Amino acid sequence: MKMTFRWFGKKFDSVSLEQIRQVPGVTGVITTLYDTKPGEVWSKEKIASLKKEVEQSGLKIEGIESVNIHDDIKTGGKNRDLYIKNYITTLENLAANDIRLVCYNFMPVFDWTRSDLAKVRKDGSTVLSYDQELVDKIDPDNMFDSISEKANGFILPGWEPERMERIKSLFKEYEHIDENQLFENLVYFLEKIMPTCDKYNIDMAIHPDDPAWKVFGLSRIINSKDNLLKLMKRVNNPHNGVTFCSGSLGSNPKNDLVDIIHSLKGRIHFAHLRNIIYLGEKKFDEAAHLSSDGSLDMYQIVKALYDIGFDGPIRPDHGRAVWNEVSMPGYGLYDRAMGATYLNGLWEAISKSGK
Repeated sequence: MKMTFRWFGKKFDSVSLEQIRQVPGVTGVITTLYDTKPGEVWSKEKIASLKKEVEQSGLKIEGIESVNIHDDIKTGGKNRDLYIKNYITTLENLAANDIRLVCYNFMPVFDWTRSDLAKVRKDGSTVLSYDQELVDKIDPDNMFDSISEKANGFILPGWEPERMERIKSLFKEYEHIDENQLFENLVYFLEKIMPTCDKYNIDMAIHPDDPAWKVFGLSRIINSKDNLLKLMKRVNNPHNGVTFCSGSLGSNPKNDLVDIIHSLKGRIHFAHLRNIIYLGEKKFDEAAHLSSDGSLDMYQIVKALYDIGFDGPIRPDHGRAVWNEVSMPGYGLYDRAMGATYLNGLWEAISKSGK
């Protein structure tokens, strides 16, 4: 197992590589070229520059999150083959820089959805929160403005301004894309890129839908054990794998996270670990990583990953905002550092107990 931190780059992140390097047990980062748009080719030179910057800090790039998928690929639009070709070139350029893990998602329009980015908890910290009743009252055309108010001045991944400026046209593009069509478009994409992944030993790790149900009527297809296994069987290649995200899959309490981990043995390439607390039907708050702070048994989740022989990158996922830190919501330093230390402690205890 490799403990990592997500890092958005010097221009966009409030957390520095020097700070990440000082978190005990963290040896690498999961990062991206955050100023690129979906469909653009990542140049070898830009990737090399990013890699050099990370390595000079004493860390390593363990994976990319994300090389975003252009909407024409998701909808099966007229230019999808062009954008798939660009994607393949980017994969080749990543491999040329010895980067061989790519996390991505196939969610329509919104990469993730929350009703509050700074809900105040009893301890005074703030967290990301989801309440379906509140979401149902939101006009998606104006959602970007309401979300941005609590973004602390940061650009949010999956909510980039240039994307949200065409929100109405995006909804129209997905108007007739049901779950079956979206799934087939995903399969088409994966089948096109798998020869490149085979050639360069690149693992593609799809991120589950967040939350794990339809939002604003948009189709969701990566949200359950059955759907994950369906994708693994349709594109039965070991490079077609999963980013196991405890918070995203765990948003639906019907998902048995430990069972899902065991069912995906050999196909989990990356793990996001965070805790949430259930507050009602389709209503949850994010929490500290500690099991007792939320509804998920983080010990059992980590143990399941250990038991299947998982040896890829793990990163602490969204953290609380604590100690008056101002950062991108969910991505401050302090609570994620505590989360990384806690997860490392669980892994050490499980590995030493032999149970």
